[in-house]
Amino acid sequence: MQRIQNYGSFLQAYGLKKMIEELGGKVQFVDYHPGKTLLSPDGGTGIKRKAYKVFESLKGSAPLKEKVRFINYKRNYAAKYYPYLGIDESCNYSPEVDLLVIGSDEVFNCVQNNTNVGFAPELFGRRRRAKRLISYAASFGNTTEEKLDQFGVKRTISKWLNEFDAISVRDRNSGELIKIMTGSEPEYNLDPVLMYEFKEIPDHLCEKNYLLLYGYSGRFSKEECRRIRAYANKRKLKIFCIGGIQECCDRFVDVNPFEVIAYFKHADCVVTDTFHGTILSVITHRQFVSVVRDSGYGNAQKLTDLLERLKLSNRRLSSISEIRKLEKKIDYTETDRIITCERKKTREYLEQWLV
Repeated sequence: MQRIQNYGSFLQAYGLKKMIEELGGKVQFVDYHPGKTLLSPDGGTGIKRKAYKVFESLKGSAPLKEKVRFINYKRNYAAKYYPYLGIDESCNYSPEVDLLVIGSDEVFNCVQNNTNVGFAPELFGRRRRAKRLISYAASFGNTTEEKLDQFGVKRTISKWLNEFDAISVRDRNSGELIKIMTGSEPEYNLDPVLMYEFKEIPDHLCEKNYLLLYGYSGRFSKEECRRIRAYANKRKLKIFCIGGIQECCDRFVDVNPFEVIAYFKHADCVVTDTFHGTILSVITHRQFVSVVRDSGYGNAQKLTDLLERLKLSNRRLSSISEIRKLEKKIDYTETDRIITCERKKTREYLEQWLV
């Protein structure tokens, strides 16, 4: 998912690339052709969708200059950040490779309305020219068995999955689907943003006294933003938004992906409703809460599972009214032990396919 324009997608792609390189692999990113969405896409397709996304970012009461900063971030994303991955605007379809690794991220989330993904057979290894095929920490996201049945794609995907040499997933929902469709238990591995130890984090950041709000634009409601604002005001904190613009934003931060980690590291606290926002909070040992959503796009399957695996379920918020959980000190001792063990496990899984 290296061309999906958000920091989490970038960092998981970068982290997986670096881990494979550290094991002696020569890495190139392989592209896929987005398929037709099985669900109706938000805002339509093409130019209409882009216009819809601009409108989404402009509505609400955030300062106009911060909205413009967000639009510029999206407009310049590819030119500024693709070079870090060693890619450009040209796509690399079906190269001849020794090993094709599908993942990480929501590569198996085929029942969704994102036109940048859709129902894309190449994300299940089709049209490949590879001697071996595996996945790493792949996820079905909020695609469930019920949805696969509803849209009549379960049998097709099952056939494709059975052609993999090995399957690694990152969450329980994905693991259960793999077992149902292949009859085999997959490997479980954590996301590359947890597994790769980032050495590229700058240490020159001078910002302080801010609450970091990390989520897709507009996904925090007016009421949620009102409560977050009240919490920040009470503690004399500015609200910095990264990744998306929100109604309560004091400043939208447009920096490179490694500087994003630095902004997490220096935040007084973090409020997020995303998978990678949660991970970035964990690797920087922040005081954070994660809002779990069952409605709309939904993040319950992947986020609940992540928090459980890291022994941090008490950071889950079912409602922003519980925001005072931020004040409960987090002990990362057990979480760090789990991450250390999982890094060894990840290395062993990848290494066996690189010999």
